[in-house]
Amino acid sequence: MPKIRKIGVLTSGGDAPGMNAAVRAAVRRGISLGAEVVGVRRGYAGLIAGEFVDLGVSSVGDIIHRGGTFLQTARSDHFLTPEGQAQALAKAREAGIEGLVVIGGDGSFRGALRLTELGLPAVGVPATIDNDIYGTDLTIGFDTAVNTCLDAIRKIRDTATSHERTFVLEVMGRHSGWIALAAGLAGGAESILLPERPMPMEEVVTRLKRGVERGKRHTLIIVAEGVGSGFEVGRQIREMTGYDTRVMVLGHIQRGGSPTALDAMLASRMGAKAAEVLLEEGRGGLFIGVENEQMVTRPLEQVLGRRKEIPDELVDLAEILAI
Repeated sequence: MPKIRKIGVLTSGGDAPGMNAAVRAAVRRGISLGAEVVGVRRGYAGLIAGEFVDLGVSSVGDIIHRGGTFLQTARSDHFLTPEGQAQALAKAREAGIEGLVVIGGDGSFRGALRLTELGLPAVGVPATIDNDIYGTDLTIGFDTAVNTCLDAIRKIRDTATSHERTFVLEVMGRHSGWIALAAGLAGGAESILLPERPMPMEEVVTRLKRGVERGKRHTLIIVAEGVGSGFEVGRQIREMTGYDTRVMVLGHIQRGGSPTALDAMLASRMGAKAAEVLLEEGRGGLFIGVENEQMVTRPLEQVLGRRKEIPDELVDLAEILAI
């Protein structure tokens, strides 16, 4: 297989803290291996449009601490079509790109696999705050998002205790409850409502009343958005208990902010490894994961369409500790 001498880097799907650190690492590791590196703006939409920018050592300086993605990201329905994929491939070849680092989630990985099948080797780097990519212990952005939630939880507890209120906090997680579980477990929530493990409102209320009877001055309930609206949960609690209940939706604040040390390190390791796989091994159709703190590569076919399950023991532990 001819040696790859020029690679592209793009970020796709929802942004996640640490994406910039992954871009930086892929660029600088690629350059250290003697390759040219090109950035693709706005994900697959930018690939189709040929929105390329040369990236050197200095061009990725001072971005490791920044949230979001300086390459920007966008969703592209056109790329889902054979015509769009053909256009993306043609633009990449026109620019001399021989391999591609794709930083994103499940949908981004599907694009990476398709490009590999069409002859452009692509390697995926898992970046999503949802932490739901199968085959890796962690995804870039998850730790930062959880810590953002945890900071909010601690502030909410102060006012909840002062006014003896029940607070419902809605966090991100349309299909995955990883953020809700991690933030709720670390923040000592009384109830955590997850898409993967529904909890009847009667049980939520029973746990709430049990705490009040025991002398608790406040209650915190975490709701993953995939379960339903936090406002609806709050309404039902007020109607069933009469307790003073307030609702807070964190929303997109969870996506922003500087990456934690864990996310910055993880992103740096994964980005560098992706460049190495392309340039030293010349392989595509793979993604980079972390397992027992070691970098691993897996075929994309093994992870697409599969969701990382939440361990029952973590859910059980959260419930036990909230008694």
